[in-house]
Amino acid sequence: MAAKTITLYTVGTPNGWKASIALEEIALPYDVKHISFKTNEQKEEWFLKINPNGRIPAIVDNARGAFPVFESGAILLYLAEHYDPNHILLPTDANLRSEAIQWLMWQMGGLGPMMGQANHFSRYAPEKIEYGIARYRNETRRLFEVMERQLSDGREYLIGAYSVADIACFGWVACYNYPGVSLEVFDKQMLNILDIFYPTY
Repeated sequence: MAAKTITLYTVGTPNGWKASIALEEIALPYDVKHISFKTNEQKEEWFLKINPNGRIPAIVDNARGAFPVFESGAILLYLAEHYDPNHILLPTDANLRSEAIQWLMWQMGGLGPMMGQANHFSRYAPEKIEYGIARYRNETRRLFEVMERQLSDGREYLIGAYSVADIACFGWVACYNYPGVSLEVFDKQMLNILDIFYPTY
């Protein structure tokens, strides 16, 4: 059987969800290869040829010479550039497009890393370091408040229109409680992101 357009290597994490959501949104045929963290499959030599950093998600574009793309944000932009003729992932308006990319970078450089560290220090660190827990929980809370302010005018999506920005942030919002961040930082508009993607949260 011929390979589908995209092969997606992923796990069900906030970063891993981004690529699968985008692929579903643009209705692009893809195969899924679940990577085993238990066996450290993401560090095996065959996978490092796809992603030298040994992380998920990654894709291989079988329609373009088995071209590999790694980093979740880069995957979103790649799919928008090559496979989104209806502009579901990125708007055509130059300013809105820039805004969407700005919020995508905000998630990649801020919300994801800070919440990831909050989760690590709260749940997985071999010793309990109160400073680390408080530092990253507080920064995560601050970043959620930034998002809440953006949504406070009643808009459903971060730039007003649905885009990669919402896809990128969804998984992290859905997992807000993992590192012990209180729901009190949210208002109704913030929770719309969950309602749109994940109505049974």
